[in-house]
Amino acid sequence: MQLNQYLDELRPLVNVDCGTQTTQGVTVIAERMEKKYKELGWHTEIVDLGKEVGPGVFATNKPDATEFDVLLIGHMDTVFPPGTAAERPMSSDDTRLYGPGSADMKSGLLNILWAIRALDSKDAARLSIAVAMNPDEETGSVHSHKWLGEYAKKSRCVLVAEAARADGSLVKARKGMARYCIDFHGRAAHAGNAPEKGRSAITELANWVLAINKLGNPQLGTTLNVGVISGGDAANIVADKAQAIVDVRFWNNDEYDRIGKAVQEMTKTAYVADVTTKVTEMAHTPAMSPTAETEMLMALVERCGQEEGIAINWQAVGGGSDANHTAALGIPSLDGFGPIGADFHSPAEYVELDSILPRIKLLSRVISSL
Repeated sequence: MQLNQYLDELRPLVNVDCGTQTTQGVTVIAERMEKKYKELGWHTEIVDLGKEVGPGVFATNKPDATEFDVLLIGHMDTVFPPGTAAERPMSSDDTRLYGPGSADMKSGLLNILWAIRALDSKDAARLSIAVAMNPDEETGSVHSHKWLGEYAKKSRCVLVAEAARADGSLVKARKGMARYCIDFHGRAAHAGNAPEKGRSAITELANWVLAINKLGNPQLGTTLNVGVISGGDAANIVADKAQAIVDVRFWNNDEYDRIGKAVQEMTKTAYVADVTTKVTEMAHTPAMSPTAETEMLMALVERCGQEEGIAINWQAVGGGSDANHTAALGIPSLDGFGPIGADFHSPAEYVELDSILPRIKLLSRVISSL
């Protein structure tokens, strides 16, 4: 019965189109989540983070606290375009539930709420708990990471409720991420009558793609991916403009510095004469690496896992989350406190049904043990 209640509460969160750019949908999620915490008697705020994104939500049981025992973080946005929720609304079979953002991370949002509801009244009164939900994690939390950081700096630790990995592991480390937009400007000309008068931005871009691919370092786990390219107006015109979007991942934050300097240096020498290039950093998330304090928090989680009969294993993963930002501030941060799930950002995204209630109990026990 309890699981059915959870699913009934989750369904209205999954069945809303709320990609980062679908700010109206993100606002709907924000209003629904804020209402749930208000019903707990908590202090709540819907926070304007700028016109580019939806609002954030902050909730706490101790609005006058100068320090929080824990900050719990979840994001309200997904990666899916409008129409996805109608096309494939939340569904389930005997073992899994499906739907856009079900694992990443609507179920995580709900797990935080249910874990707090499950706290003993004495623990709920003793602890200072903060919850922050942001609207733009899927695009790097560009507009919200400083807002999250202000609460993180007032907190003893941060727990992020992204989904546990497919094997049940929690997350102790994440790669850092940088995203660059590279614009190329050449000179248009007729490709048949006077190609020599043109300066092809696309040819310059092609050379850059090859050069960028060589900047990776497999030994250090540094990867670069030119994921989007565009340019030109017609096949019979030498292209005067082109653009590439590059994703960079790294375990070592020194690699972020190296790559940034390298791509800026490349703008000084053109492969095609007279083509100019501009590199703009679109987003940056530092790598998340465990500290000694983080390892103490991990030990506490492991003890709680033993008490709940859940084997705690840890993974270092390539994808980033808001834990990257809070860990970079020196705050002990761990991730993966949602239910077990996988295939994020795809139509196959799923949550293991039998993991939902045990993971709520684990998170609640971790909170009460702080």
